[in-house]
Amino acid sequence: MRRVLTPSTAAAVVAALAVLCVALTAGAAAAPDAGAAHAASVGDSAASDPVSSASADECDPGDGTELVGCWNGTHYEESVDFNETGGLNETQLAALTDLTMARVEHVRQRPFREDVPVETVSRSEYANDTASGGNESEAFRRWNDQVWRALFVVGDGENANDEIDSVLGGAVSGFYSPAEDRIVIVVPDGESAEVDPSTLAHELLHAMQDQYHDLTDPRYVGVTQDGDLAVNGIVEGEAVHVEERYAARCADNWTCVEPPESGGGGGGGFSGNIGILQTVLQPYGDGALYVRDLVDEGGWAAVNETMNDPPNSTAEVIHRNPDYETSEVDFEDAATGGWETYGDQGVDGAETAGEASMFVMFWYQSAGVQFDGAYEYPILDPDRSVGGNFNILLETDAQLQTRGTYNYAHPVTDGWAGDELYPYRNGDRDGYVWATEWQTEADAEAFRDAYVRMLNAHGDGIYEDGTVYAIGDESDFPGAYGVERDGTSVTITHAPSPEGVLELRPDADLAFPDADGTDGADGSGDGDGTDGGSDDANGTDGGDGGNGSDGTDGSDGTDGSDGDSTENSAPGFGVAAALVALVAALGLSARRSS
Repeated sequence: MRRVLTPSTAAAVVAALAVLCVALTAGAAAAPDAGAAHAASVGDSAASDPVSSASADECDPGDGTELVGCWNGTHYEESVDFNETGGLNETQLAALTDLTMARVEHVRQRPFREDVPVETVSRSEYANDTASGGNESEAFRRWNDQVWRALFVVGDGENANDEIDSVLGGAVSGFYSPAEDRIVIVVPDGESAEVDPSTLAHELLHAMQDQYHDLTDPRYVGVTQDGDLAVNGIVEGEAVHVEERYAARCADNWTCVEPPESGGGGGGGFSGNIGILQTVLQPYGDGALYVRDLVDEGGWAAVNETMNDPPNSTAEVIHRNPDYETSEVDFEDAATGGWETYGDQGVDGAETAGEASMFVMFWYQSAGVQFDGAYEYPILDPDRSVGGNFNILLETDAQLQTRGTYNYAHPVTDGWAGDELYPYRNGDRDGYVWATEWQTEADAEAFRDAYVRMLNAHGDGIYEDGTVYAIGDESDFPGAYGVERDGTSVTITHAPSPEGVLELRPDADLAFPDADGTDGADGSGDGDGTDGGSDDANGTDGGDGGNGSDGTDGSDGTDGSDGDSTENSAPGFGVAAALVALVAALGLSARRSS
């Protein structure tokens, strides 16, 4: 069952990041007028043609579902005569829902087809109901662990499913269930229902999508991690776009209920895995900008058409290019020595990570400047400090009004053309082969070089080209790694030992490391074998510990490498307490076996 979830991460993430807003607040463009007309519609007129809103005089109870901007006799220009202090009773919640439905109709320029029940549930009840617990098979959990370890986001001593539950269980503020045709608002334990109008409008838009497109259809659940995030790019992107227009009207001429005060300010902060969270958030910022472009170019008809034929990859959404081309991944299982794939998991045993997850993989290595559990290595751009690499996430070409907007495009990953990640098992041993394909040989080389920098950062020695690289047990990602590039293909192989790497890839042109495990390097090498030695062995710009704590690698923001005076000041992620984003419960590699 697909649930469209809303993590309420705003206050927690803002509290954790603190400090600067880096132009995410000033200069946020106002959303276009919700009532503006758009280009002529094409396709199914019942779903596509924008409809003008009814006047207040036309809006009466019992007028049916044909009118736009009127629900249960409530007109979109009306307002409620209560505030949320102390929470809402059932009558007030119903009145707020009717008003919000009328306003969503006006913004989206089409009517709801039926009423949408809105209920509340306590946070503890929600966490108990949605935690994966023992619902997943042991095979799936083991398979999924390898996916997230391959992404260098969840380490060897952690369980990926538990980490995902931890991120989502305490963050969700509401969800729409297409299977049950209802919205559930999650409220703090022991408190009355307080509803953020943006959350309600967002979820009501999902209800409208369901009424027109049927969100239970299999096309709205991607079969891979990248596919699911891509589908969310249109499903959640439309919801955020409507939320943007709704918020603009509230700011300009509507009287809107004030959102409840956030409980996250002043302490604590986000304590989950920020790599998982940033992966989850990708469709909501990028998706909203993607939908904004669709509306600008083809009106709501273009959005409807894309809902009917959702994006296949996060690359489509990141680059706002519905015609983004991918390539077939050439992989043949040649493993020996008893290694087996998980044929019942993923797509014939494989996961597709995709461009968004790959970007987060490299960005996460710098996120330790602000988040516990992450790391402090400058992998995406070794010429910038750790803080500068962290800030790459914030260097966007457009902003949203209702939430922080993040950048998932970078030369290291934006040449992605396809990937297949195959977790393997051999008794109690785990490994994987990750076959990736790139648009050009230069793109493949950029990815390969960044991956080698990441290995160097987590290991003790310097990577030697053509040799299996070993990382010691003290790392979160111990074991042996083989990295091969052949034209536009890069293949990564991981096993507990160098022998295991060559069992998984017996035809690989890789040599064993020296007996001391240093890959043939004695520590006196002049680089990582990829860029003439611009980094030291741990990939930290010549710093003495890889964490920038003493300022020797520009951690004081004055390295001057690119003119960024705030490189390590770890600016805030969001515009305010408005980082409300939705997550599909079946996404994030938390899929059941086929």
